[in-house]
Amino acid sequence: MAAGGAARGRLRNLFDIFVAEVPWTVSSRELREYFAQFGAVQRCQLPFDRDTGFHKRYAWIKFSSPEDVQNVFQKDSHILEGAKV
Repeated sequence: MAAGGAARGRLRNLFDIFVAEVPWTVSSRELREYFAQFGAVQRCQLPFDRDTGFHKRYAWIKFSSPEDVQNVFQKDSHILEGAKV
């Protein structure tokens, strides 16, 4: 049973995607709304720099299933506020 739990823990990472080059003007709410078209977004993490107060221009999006992640990759490019992420 412990092995199954460990396997589930590793699989959980497959539901996460890394998003780079997020425009300064995009908020975590906007990221969540955009990626929700591909599936159920569990978490949207957009880290901020404490010194500047701006986000670091990258994010992690966690989906409910690997199928949701596949839906994201079915689209050739993703454009937010005119910039490709």
